[in-house]
Amino acid sequence: MKIKYIFITSAIFLSQTFFAQRQMEYLKRGIVAIPADSGVFVSWRLLGTEAQNTHFDIYRTENNSTKKLNEKPLLNETNFLDKTADKGKNYTYFVKSNTQHQEVDQDFAKYTANQKPYFSIPLKTPAGYTPNDASVADLDGDGEYEIILHQTGRSKDNSQKGETDPPIIQAYKLDGKLLWEINLGKNIREGAHYTQFLVYDLDQDGKAEIVMKTADGSKDGKGKIIGDATKNYVNENGMILSGPEYLTVFDGQTGAEIHTVNYEVPRFAGNLNPTDEQMTETWGDAKGNRLDRFLGAVAYLDGKTPSVIMSRGYYTRTAIAAWDFKDKKLSLRWLFDTESSEENKQYRGQGNHNLSIADVDNDGKDEIIFGAMTVDDDGKVLNSTGYGHGDALHVGDLDPSNPGLEIFDIQERFDDAGAHFRDGKTGKVLWKLPSLVYSQSSKFQGPGRGLSLNIDPRYEGSESWAAGAGLRGIYDTKGKKISDKNLPANMGIYWDGDFLSEILDGTVVSKWDWKNEKANVIFDAKNFQCESNNGTKKNPSLVADLFGDWREEVMYRTADNQELRIFSTTIPTQHRLYTLMHNPQYRLSIVWQNVGYNQPPHTDYYLDESIKEIPKPNILTVKH
Repeated sequence: MKIKYIFITSAIFLSQTFFAQRQMEYLKRGIVAIPADSGVFVSWRLLGTEAQNTHFDIYRTENNSTKKLNEKPLLNETNFLDKTADKGKNYTYFVKSNTQHQEVDQDFAKYTANQKPYFSIPLKTPAGYTPNDASVADLDGDGEYEIILHQTGRSKDNSQKGETDPPIIQAYKLDGKLLWEINLGKNIREGAHYTQFLVYDLDQDGKAEIVMKTADGSKDGKGKIIGDATKNYVNENGMILSGPEYLTVFDGQTGAEIHTVNYEVPRFAGNLNPTDEQMTETWGDAKGNRLDRFLGAVAYLDGKTPSVIMSRGYYTRTAIAAWDFKDKKLSLRWLFDTESSEENKQYRGQGNHNLSIADVDNDGKDEIIFGAMTVDDDGKVLNSTGYGHGDALHVGDLDPSNPGLEIFDIQERFDDAGAHFRDGKTGKVLWKLPSLVYSQSSKFQGPGRGLSLNIDPRYEGSESWAAGAGLRGIYDTKGKKISDKNLPANMGIYWDGDFLSEILDGTVVSKWDWKNEKANVIFDAKNFQCESNNGTKKNPSLVADLFGDWREEVMYRTADNQELRIFSTTIPTQHRLYTLMHNPQYRLSIVWQNVGYNQPPHTDYYLDESIKEIPKPNILTVKH
């Protein structure tokens, strides 16, 4: 295939320089060594603060003897296949660059004899619990990620009756050392829509915090109880529809409570024990189904510093609170509430089971893409399609021929817009797909899944598809059907050596073969005793660029629930990118990935083989 080059105009770069630099986490080189078919595969990060043409040399140490492995400086890649390695020996690998990042260059990877083709994190899983969603952040300021894991016991959907087990959140070092355990207690119900845990360096001191909804009886990582441990608000149906609700920031290194405030918005203003009539009037039911739908994220609302986003409701009333964390205190920045004015009431019922954070209007500040509605950095609605609630959401430069970012949104219920593709800044619907009517019902039922990924080199931009409601086929950026085939519509991952995305579904990574119109399996974690999470949602614990080069890692639990296994590609590539974790939109996507129905992360730039140069992140990193 002949490669064409798209020259990114200088206007794009000039516009970025006027924005304030975002402070993001300091990262080490992240070098890893993994056994491959023909040697040991070694890869490392190019940091977002470094020049694209940084050159590297790679070294291998054995028995106190060090050998340089590359003959010429590595200018185009951030990986190396050591074909001379004996996989039965022990090695240490490190890289050196021509930059001043000497403290980074001292990062190294150990390879042990007969090492497994994955990284193992042994767990201390509580009896009766299962490892579920995970996040990562640097909790102790050493430039390496720790894993924050949601352990789930008995779990219920909001629509289901029955008691649950308390949600448990644990933090682990990559070597399996348990740092702390937070038990949210009996007054926080367990389920995909209840506990949204956000992990990020909120006060920019080099160490990440964790923020969650809490209640009477929640216990921090030091054993301290929040509120009154004697209270039990679980009703006869297993729901929690009364009692105080809190929002707590915990120290990432110790799990200790730092600051707790009342959760905004409460079930019913000024009343900890609202009546059924009051809840139904406000939220649409009194059973705790629509009432207790929570989402969360982190956004740079001023373009410089991170804020916490916490919401309640999306089927009817919607309330979104933005919080700042400064001097170890939470303060409310703004509150959007559909019930606060007649103008806002038109935006009821527009939220999804997930959300996204991106700068869709290119002003250097983040917006909250809340399903069919986008809320600006100041808490006012930027635009809305009015199409209503949906199950899946994708935001990125999905169509490079259209200025700015685009949104592919999948509606659970709507007649002529089961899925739609819209402009991020204006909200203008560029094309849409109708959902179909089920014969046994007069209601319109839209699709429940959908993806927008660049998987086909014949068409510029991302390809989009949806599953459910009779929808079939793959569509280009203009809404033209390019294939009648149905593909898994779950998550995506960068795994092989090209700039096209792979498809991630359950434990399987597959590659779209456009010539034969089929998806070919290239990796399956099931072969390593791993399982996916969340029933039919079939997502891993996490997919993110955790270490090594720009390709993504995928994290699964083992079938016995006693271990996490992280898989990283061993396919060489000549392509070089900054670590995806230094792309602001992608990094914030990792923060919200565990929220609701997990969605894959997206960068804020378009990526394929035709792109000659990727925009350098306008970021600043400060070592703790």
